[in-house]
Amino acid sequence: MSKRVLTTESGAPVADNQNSATAGVGGPILLQDQHLLEKLARFNRERIPERVVHARGSGAYGYFEVTDDVTAYTSADFLGEVGKRTETFLRFSTVADSLGGADAVRDPRGFALKFYTEEGNYDLVGNNTPVFFIKDPLKFPDFIHSQKRDPFTGKQEPDNVWDFWAHAPEATHQVTWLMGDRGIPASYRHMNGYGSHTYQWTNAQGEAFFVKYHFKTNQGVRSLSAEQGAELAGKDANSHQTDLLQAIERGVNPSWTLHVQIMPAAEAANYRFNPFDLTKVWPHSDYPLQRVGRLVLDRNPDNVFSEVEQAAFSPNNFVPGIGPSPDKMLQGRLFAYADAHRYRLGVNHTQLAVNAPKAVPGGTADNYGRDGLMASNAYGRERKNYEPNSYDGPAETGKPLSAPLAVNGHTGTHEAPAHTKDDDFFQAGELYRLMSAEEKSRLVANIAGGLSQVSRDDVIEKNLAHFHAADADYGKRVEAAVRALRED
Repeated sequence: MSKRVLTTESGAPVADNQNSATAGVGGPILLQDQHLLEKLARFNRERIPERVVHARGSGAYGYFEVTDDVTAYTSADFLGEVGKRTETFLRFSTVADSLGGADAVRDPRGFALKFYTEEGNYDLVGNNTPVFFIKDPLKFPDFIHSQKRDPFTGKQEPDNVWDFWAHAPEATHQVTWLMGDRGIPASYRHMNGYGSHTYQWTNAQGEAFFVKYHFKTNQGVRSLSAEQGAELAGKDANSHQTDLLQAIERGVNPSWTLHVQIMPAAEAANYRFNPFDLTKVWPHSDYPLQRVGRLVLDRNPDNVFSEVEQAAFSPNNFVPGIGPSPDKMLQGRLFAYADAHRYRLGVNHTQLAVNAPKAVPGGTADNYGRDGLMASNAYGRERKNYEPNSYDGPAETGKPLSAPLAVNGHTGTHEAPAHTKDDDFFQAGELYRLMSAEEKSRLVANIAGGLSQVSRDDVIEKNLAHFHAADADYGKRVEAAVRALRED
């Protein structure tokens, strides 16, 4: 068998990859050494801008299999038949740290899932928590700035973290999740995933339903204590990446069962909580979980950069039968996610293999987008680049993917009505009261450990007020623990 030949970027064979061309033995390097110049220039450009959030990630391919009939609620083809399988790609991530950060840290985890359906790619971008810190996208840049490295000290500062939360009482519910026992997952395989946002399903008759997605891990939920997380992060910063990679390589394929909560659209206006508020859940007693199918991961990427770092998810990638809700955070992300990828990867990032739709021939979107850096769908002679046209180009269907958003008598706009228990603390208190004595003690210790480091008394007091508002015992214990630590 003949040996493979090393080539330059233009395909020419490389004569010598060990020595630069010089002017005589020991002489200066020659500018004519094209292979050297090309190799160094390419090396200088190997990195691309990392994600502002969710930078540190791991991913795997798999499939989603429908196990239960949900056609009464959605006309989505990939959910239309029990037993139907759809190829998927799932990216896990931490949120606040950089690409080089450790896996075993206290942080929400991204759970971004791409379904390669026959009607186009459907992206479901969520977390391992059913709620989030804020409910309005206008606050998102400020929130992330407070959680990232301080511009002066160059590190994450408790002053900044807790100061923002002090001014964002709606964060109390998510803070209670984050500082609780599930704040540091033992691995990506041992945590649940949630769509978090409220989405809309539309059935074949045009009836609309609001839904929430719950992916329950079949491996069981396992988490680490603060001490275990610190020890593991010190031993192996890539612990969760290692675990996922090795499990799939061994054939131990992780899986999750998808359940949904379903709310008829007509019930949204009078529900006791704002159903589109990302800081709140729908209690299961109101809307029980209904099983949909099973997600299995069974193949590791061949190249982490090409397939994980360049994977691009956007919550506005819907398919017929699924659409958005009036969730304000979701509405903001419909723009922000896709825009971030256009910045990081370029306007043609959807032509990369991991992002390309499998619903169209060759994975090339059939539209009139043209040119830009690294364009490969260069239709020319056979295709006009405008629409409408007289040359049998692709045309609109006239069929909306989902029902129009009609809530509270308005279509396309929504002002949240008053809900009977629509405050920022009720559900956080409910979560606290569900915890065992041991869970409450660990939660209080985790909160106090961070809050006690804050230098401003007014910031501490505002945060304490949130916990008092959620539950009297919760607030009393946190306050006592903070005072004790600050007096030491």
